[in-house]
Amino acid sequence: MSNSKSPKDEAQAKAEASFKRKEEQAREGKVAMAEYEAASRQMRERTAKLREQRLAREAAEAAEAAANPKPKPAPKPKAAVKPEPKTKADAAPKAKPAKGKKKS
Repeated sequence: MSNSKSPKDEAQAKAEASFKRKEEQAREGKVAMAEYEAASRQMRERTAKLREQRLAREAAEAAEAAANPKPKPAPKPKAAVKPEPKTKADAAPKAKPAKGKKKS
């Protein structure tokens, strides 16, 4: 009398456990897919609703802008153009005194 089951019984128990595990995975997969599809459907519905609201808001803004046009700002006067220096001496920047030296 041995405590172990026959190889046939062990194989059948292993097969049944595997079958039950696969059935459970299939059930969980169906539930997960249903949840995924529901979330996807909700997102599409929410996106469509937000798009409708945005289009309505943009249409209202466009209608208001057409009814109340903004006045064009007066053109700004152009800045006077500085004449270019005629010689290189005119273009050269003035020399700055060196640091630390006093002017006499």
